[in-house]
Amino acid sequence: MGKKSIKENKNIYQTTREGLDLTREKASDLLNIISADRIEKIESGKSLPHPDEVLLMSECYKQPSLCNYYCSHECPIGQVYVPEIKEKELPQIVLEMLATLNAINKDKERLIEITADGEITADEIKDFKAIQEKLEQISIASDALQLWIKKAVFDGKVSE
Repeated sequence: MGKKSIKENKNIYQTTREGLDLTREKASDLLNIISADRIEKIESGKSLPHPDEVLLMSECYKQPSLCNYYCSHECPIGQVYVPEIKEKELPQIVLEMLATLNAINKDKERLIEITADGEITADEIKDFKAIQEKLEQISIASDALQLWIKKAVFDGKVSE
């Protein structure tokens, strides 16, 4: 039987496993292709997990946010292109998305004006960047909704 860790700065992989009351040995049995020693190396920070290991942990631990964490924090490409998605409740996700959609709807005409000629001039760049930030917020809200749905499917709250 494994010992309970008293380490203070646990990474997301360890806290997720421990949140399921799994020892490394039990997790290894569940994960099938990842040994308890490999899990220890990942959780202690001695080794970064491989993408396929994170995907497997995400599925077996029923925690889709592990994939986003890996991409946004540990993958060099993802650190540049993948924003971190915070888990939120469905009403908050929907309200944030609708608020942003309402805001971007007001900027729709300005976006058309800016982009119609295929150029963004110096006097248009400030408005264009502000609109682009709102579009990014919509993208993040959409990703948060997808993450919520995957988690709800894992938890049996929603069927595929």
